[in-house]
Amino acid sequence: MQTLFRYNWQVRDEWFDWCKQLSHDELVKNRTGGMKSILRTFVHIIDAEQSWINGLNGKEEYHYRFEDYETLEDIIKLSEDCRPSVEEFVERWSPEIDEKQFYDFTYGEVIRHVIAHEIHHIGQLSIWARELDKKPISANLIRRGLARNQ
Repeated sequence: MQTLFRYNWQVRDEWFDWCKQLSHDELVKNRTGGMKSILRTFVHIIDAEQSWINGLNGKEEYHYRFEDYETLEDIIKLSEDCRPSVEEFVERWSPEIDEKQFYDFTYGEVIRHVIAHEIHHIGQLSIWARELDKKPISANLIRRGLARNQ
């Protein structure tokens, strides 16, 4: 579980760096599919991650609004601010937690959904990158230094 979250965060950070080559207008441009823009997609990814994890932690659900985070810098800071609480939860994951109930789901189903959700939206960013004639960030898990023995 931890490896896949670290993977998502590493890829997200690489996408943030990638985005620095684009103008603000390109980052907010209305696009086909997904959350309709690159920056809206990032706010959605971060919001979904923290809201699901807050729920699993028994904390009040809170949703971020794009209108409050309209620049790449704002979104990078939001990601940095949200990550520690998510990371703390993920680091204490155990097989016993996997089977706990969360409404009609198990914790395991929810945590795997959170992982897959970000991967899904990162795929959308890759499509948009190609539409811009730019090389997307690699989605490869291999050679990222994320294996436990590295």
